[in-house]
Amino acid sequence: MNIAQYIRVLEKEGQLLASNAELAGPDATVSTCPGWQVRDLLRHTGMVHRWATAFVVEGHRSYHPDGGEPALDGAELLDWFRAGHARLVAGLEGAPADLECWTFLPAPSPLAFWARRQAHETTVHRVDSESALRGTDRDTIDAAFAVDGIEELLVGMHAREKSRVRSAKPGVLRVRATDTDAVWTVRISDAPPSAERGDAGEADCELSGPAARLYLALWNRLPAPRLTGDPELARLWRENSAVVWG
Repeated sequence: MNIAQYIRVLEKEGQLLASNAELAGPDATVSTCPGWQVRDLLRHTGMVHRWATAFVVEGHRSYHPDGGEPALDGAELLDWFRAGHARLVAGLEGAPADLECWTFLPAPSPLAFWARRQAHETTVHRVDSESALRGTDRDTIDAAFAVDGIEELLVGMHAREKSRVRSAKPGVLRVRATDTDAVWTVRISDAPPSAERGDAGEADCELSGPAARLYLALWNRLPAPRLTGDPELARLWRENSAVVWG
């Protein structure tokens, strides 16, 4: 995917998130994020959008802390979220191709990193907003975008020292998107997981299914579509793979 495509996804998903939140109401429970109500989802995602915008627009070359979550609620909170989302989209659209700023994952460029990361951040939280609405289908994610998100999560996010997916007993987890040719091999040990694209030898456990459902399962928003082999590795992922803010 290219930068312009990521920005279009970010724009669409942020607008959907706000519309869902408005329909559900601030008190609605976000079942995919235990303990959260819709107001918490808006405050968190809006804070992340503003944090990302600061790097893109102000060009911070080192880590810069977020501005915290507001005490706003109701219509004021929705307006705040929409304004911040719009500024992020505009900031990415207006940023120079040679933008220099801090990032935290390998990427072709800082602009490509922030466009990609915020597109996936917002998509996952849009799914969260739908969990506050009864009877809403959460599989409306393009397969190619889902594959890209799985790649970012396995090869990027969980390659960091912050990953808690570790085990004293080594194991190999296979992740296979059955509606595409995408497959990953994830080696789990007492170090951060080591993931590579491809079917690299024997695996102890395999998670497989359509890319969109697999993407949401790996982000712990849906159950794994299909599991074969050692269920302990799947449990290890489910219980330890949450990406925690801060």
